[in-house]
Amino acid sequence: MGSKLCVMGWKKCDISGPLNFGNGKPAIPVLNDQTLPKFLESARVDENSNHALSQEIAWYMGLELGKINIKRFADGEIYVQLQESVRGCDVFLLQPTCPPANENLMELLVMIDACRRASAKNITAVIPYFGYARADRKTQGRESIAAKLVANLITEAGANRILTCDLHAGQSMGYFDIPVDHVYGQPVILDYLASKTICSSDLVVVSPDVGGVARARAFAKKLSDAPLAIVDKRRHGHNVAEVMNLIGDVKGKVAVMVDDMIDTAGE
Repeated sequence: MGSKLCVMGWKKCDISGPLNFGNGKPAIPVLNDQTLPKFLESARVDENSNHALSQEIAWYMGLELGKINIKRFADGEIYVQLQESVRGCDVFLLQPTCPPANENLMELLVMIDACRRASAKNITAVIPYFGYARADRKTQGRESIAAKLVANLITEAGANRILTCDLHAGQSMGYFDIPVDHVYGQPVILDYLASKTICSSDLVVVSPDVGGVARARAFAKKLSDAPLAIVDKRRHGHNVAEVMNLIGDVKGKVAVMVDDMIDTAGE
């Protein structure tokens, strides 16, 4: 029994190397869909979460993407059907719960259920961006701890293991009753900054809020103990900052802001 990389919305295709537009970014082949029942054709969804990433991962590993159909009923319900056998296989489902978070989360759950009912040996949910992670505790009365709820949903759907990246808070791993592999993007960012040959004396690491100081300090330590600055942010509602004060000196320096999630930022 072998491994199978099964990612939503992609059919198996033959490629001998990475496909490029000419600017280094992967190009995705356009494949004709199979004939579908009329009740699905009108509600077809052509794009799912992060298939460009899944295509590159599959090519790097020397594997082909598993064949799967993901469609919508007229009322928006998600329909999933595997197009090949996964019986006794190790299946990896790559699905970040990025915006639209609810759509992508539900899609992940239905895919996990489909693989479980198809007798997959092991199901690993690869979730580069784990949505609802910020709701990991109660900060005031009558709040939901949505991070724990989502962990329960993924576990009950049938996942055997989770692979995720840069969680909002490390304690979220404890919400799962299955193994969690938590990887960090810090080494990649550090390599990128090193390639820019910026003098360490010209760098300052900025934490976007008081809660991120520990993360920013650890990052600054890897950058030859670069100085630290903190944004003192006062909120009166979700995603609304009322007052911002900068603690530290950033004048004339290259500011590197370290955060764990960005949902309101623009270019």
